[in-house]
Amino acid sequence: MELLLKLINGGAGSLAAYLAAHVLLCLLPAFFIAGAMAALIPKASITRWLGRHAPARVSYPAAALAGSLIAVCSCTVVPLFAGIYRKGAGIGPAITFLFFAPAGNILALAYTGNILGADFAIARLLLCLLFGIGIGLLMATIFWQDDLAHDAQSDALFAEQASVSGPALGLLLALLALLIAGTLRLWPLTTELFSIDVPLAWAQAWQATLFSWVPFDPARGEEGVSFQGSLLIVLLLLIAATARRGLDNITEGANRWTWIALGLTTTTLLVAALRLTPAPGVLTITLTGRALGVALSLLAVWQFARRLPADDWRAWLWEAWRFVKQIFVLLVVGVFIVGMLRQLIRPEWIESLAGSNSVLANAVAVGFGVFMYFPTLVEVPVARMFLDLGMHPGPLLAYLMADPELSLQSMLMVAAIVGRIKTAAYVGLVASFSIVAGLLYGAWVDGTDWLHLAGGLLAWLAAVTALYMLISRQRRRIAN
Repeated sequence: MELLLKLINGGAGSLAAYLAAHVLLCLLPAFFIAGAMAALIPKASITRWLGRHAPARVSYPAAALAGSLIAVCSCTVVPLFAGIYRKGAGIGPAITFLFFAPAGNILALAYTGNILGADFAIARLLLCLLFGIGIGLLMATIFWQDDLAHDAQSDALFAEQASVSGPALGLLLALLALLIAGTLRLWPLTTELFSIDVPLAWAQAWQATLFSWVPFDPARGEEGVSFQGSLLIVLLLLIAATARRGLDNITEGANRWTWIALGLTTTTLLVAALRLTPAPGVLTITLTGRALGVALSLLAVWQFARRLPADDWRAWLWEAWRFVKQIFVLLVVGVFIVGMLRQLIRPEWIESLAGSNSVLANAVAVGFGVFMYFPTLVEVPVARMFLDLGMHPGPLLAYLMADPELSLQSMLMVAAIVGRIKTAAYVGLVASFSIVAGLLYGAWVDGTDWLHLAGGLLAWLAAVTALYMLISRQRRRIAN
């Protein structure tokens, strides 16, 4: 019974910390962006660059480039992946985007170079690019028949439009600006503009209580729940209580619950962008550049949304809400399960098992990335901790390749979009490619000469190419 209570407490704590810290400024805008792509962007605008018929030399680099510009975690990227896939992107380029965005984005690479060194960052960039495109090509080859059926059945809503309308494009750009303003940790977003002290004597005591309930240890990736986070959880619960009444029938017209839910969403994003710091007898509210950026982005979203035809903005909200209903519950379940598993898995085990550059060590590191999911960029300081404690650089890179891609909750969400079989294939490819990446980088760190290293890489590429050609040949045989 004691173990069961510990597991439940760990799951609840993990969920509370996630909802308090990560759903708001990244995941909420991502849902609205996905809804806008599904409802407002003509199918041809997606399929031209990422569609099944687009040349591979165009679609895969375009998918990687799009992913490199968005600093999101594995959970946040799933709604964006769902949006482009539903609108007509081929499974291959969509998978490349899904793989590359969390691990190969500019911010993740810069942070990796700053904490772990330039060699880690360069290896992560090159291997993510090579393997992301390779995994996409294999997925497109393996599931070409499903891709053909998906192309025929993909949503044709608004597909008759020749181009994206001005308000729709403005809305999408404003939402992207909102996502960037809420997630990037760069100047001037981190600049403090001014602060005020509000007399609130109980704020510090409440903060201490929250940290006693939910573990707080940044070195282990445990973020706890802050005073501000508890307010955000309350706001999220209020959104959940009102959104169903306001958005389930939005295509028939808005009602008062619609505006209440949207107002609560706006308030939640603004509160999340502030910095609330409990101190003895007061609560310090700091206005940062992030809060200003989020406020200006929300204002731009409102201005462009007002200019949309009624049917368009209703369709946008309905698609965003549909993605929330399809994905969010699985996200919650996945985060809860991961929190439970984290109570059983000790980082010390990983350090002892991954001290050498073996296949087992790299596989353990990949498995650790699945079950010990850390939010975006948090995996980098955790990797620094493992490196300092003796983990071999090879398995460490394998962990950095797998952790942003294969969190349990993201796998559950991807399965809801593309099905279990495709998800299983994707997970298997990412895991195997990550292990190979770790082995190659670890061998280089251990001093393996370039000739043997290149030989090993070429042998592995030859095996992958042979598999690719075998599947392609089988595909042509079936087609004929």
